[in-house]
Amino acid sequence: MASSYQTFTLADKLTKEQLAFFDHYGFIHFKNFLTADTVNAIIAASKEVEQRWVADRVEKINGVPIKYGKDLNGETIVQRFAFINQHHPLLDRFIKDKRLQTLLGLIGPDARIGENEKDGMVFNHYVNGPDSKFSRMGWHTDGLRDIFLGQKLNPMLNVGIHLSNLKPENGGLRIIPGTHRQNLYNMLFRKRYFLDNKPDKNEWAVIPEAGDLTVHDGRLWHRVAQSSVTGEASRRRVIYVPIIAGKYAPKNENSTTPLYQRFAGLVK
Repeated sequence: MASSYQTFTLADKLTKEQLAFFDHYGFIHFKNFLTADTVNAIIAASKEVEQRWVADRVEKINGVPIKYGKDLNGETIVQRFAFINQHHPLLDRFIKDKRLQTLLGLIGPDARIGENEKDGMVFNHYVNGPDSKFSRMGWHTDGLRDIFLGQKLNPMLNVGIHLSNLKPENGGLRIIPGTHRQNLYNMLFRKRYFLDNKPDKNEWAVIPEAGDLTVHDGRLWHRVAQSSVTGEASRRRVIYVPIIAGKYAPKNENSTTPLYQRFAGLVK
């Protein structure tokens, strides 16, 4: 498992080197995208949304199930928020950050930030405690949802904004570089979706610091490894924002729950 790879700095334009790196590996890591103050403000905003959703017993947002769990003190917390950008002004401004627009160049001229599509801005809060419901996620590709819905496999990127300092023992994102170039058969059957969480000999461990930004191609095989430590040291938070192309498909409060999201219990 490689945990060392080239990292970059995101400016107002992608360089040829950055484009070539992403094209080859289907992944790229930018350092110091956010300041510490911004990271803390985003976490505080998520806690405000969490308090409202727990109090109101919110089950779904725009048809997407909300994943709850227990914190280390036994209190109910939200462990996976969907469309959180629609529920706090700071997060709404953040998803419109012009710097994110720079990343559209990784797809092409028809790309857009999925503010109101897919699951919108997703906020994941992992903690490895006795009552946590969300400490890892098995191997999967993000492109599966298009296939599930009988749609054309459109280009999609997942932009990760990391809000925690991680070490290898903290678990976190693992990718198999280059698998965005695989054929459809391997995309469907290389791993058992969500059920398989075993390390792969070719995987890379993504070890970000708070404020870093990563991008992975939606066709890339990836997983979230469970922390090997427990308690407060295992806590990690990350935001994912989709960059998509193809037909505009916004969701709203009347949207139905897609079939694949009804298997959310497989993600533990």
